[in-house]
Amino acid sequence: MTERSVLVVLFDRVQSLDVTGPVEVFAAAAAAAGDPAAYRIRTATLDGAPVRTTSGLTLVPDTSLAAAPDPDTLLVPGGAGTRGPDPRLVDWVRERGPRARRLVSVCTGALVLADAGLLDGRRATTHWSATGLLAGKHPAVRVDPEPIFVRDGAVSTSAGVTSGIDLALALVEEDLGRDVALTVARHLVVFLRRPGNQAQFSAQLAAQTARSEPLRAVQSWISEHPGDDLSVEALAGRARLSPRHFARAFRSETGTTPGRYVERVRLEHARRLLEESADGVEEISRSCGYGTPEAMRRAFVKALGTAPAEYRRRFRPASLS
Repeated sequence: MTERSVLVVLFDRVQSLDVTGPVEVFAAAAAAAGDPAAYRIRTATLDGAPVRTTSGLTLVPDTSLAAAPDPDTLLVPGGAGTRGPDPRLVDWVRERGPRARRLVSVCTGALVLADAGLLDGRRATTHWSATGLLAGKHPAVRVDPEPIFVRDGAVSTSAGVTSGIDLALALVEEDLGRDVALTVARHLVVFLRRPGNQAQFSAQLAAQTARSEPLRAVQSWISEHPGDDLSVEALAGRARLSPRHFARAFRSETGTTPGRYVERVRLEHARRLLEESADGVEEISRSCGYGTPEAMRRAFVKALGTAPAEYRRRFRPASLS
């Protein structure tokens, strides 16, 4: 079996879960594959000294960055230390990053890759709280704030914390196959993997909670009745506002339009039914307010780049298949 080395870059104020999440995935994959060489994992700091994480844990590296051999996969985690990284770290990533077969960042580790110029011209994501910073500081990067991870050629970036596990599972599936990835997911008690283009937030979290009670009640109604008439006129009637006043107030208080909010709720509900139920696509399309399977297919292709049937095949747990 091909040996795949993984080098994880450590620095002061690194986020511990950004390190341990992917490391646990790769280590479990090597065990599941029955070959320790499947992934050889090393950690390194600039000078080989221990570092403190944002939560106060001390991490002891295997080596220094200068002494580390070029890896197959170079992983840069996030954390507070990425918002003003040591210039020597950025220089090292700029020089050595392109030598790796693939370059991976977790959370705000994307800021370090961008500082090194390795995301220019690429589509990338990062933790929702840093997407504005990444886009403003590096206009050559095509920042997508929505997905939990983005793969652009040999460079992969992921959103906050647990999305690093999702990305690592995707890499394991690519390297060692679905069966090994599934074994790891079961071992870690996580989904085989969420699709990379899944939103960082649920529909309810992506939008702000309305301040006024009538609009909060409408948000709750939408979530509980995705198959009902959720037109602006119908929702405005529930809030006892004129459609124009309702639409303006909803956007002001939630940060999104009623139509966009309804789209996200319906898509989220349909995805959950595809993953968790035995209902047919036609039944799901009706219960989620799409009306027809073709309307739901168009919504899935637009938002996720895949049709409902393919989404179910790829992401429904094996135990329900």
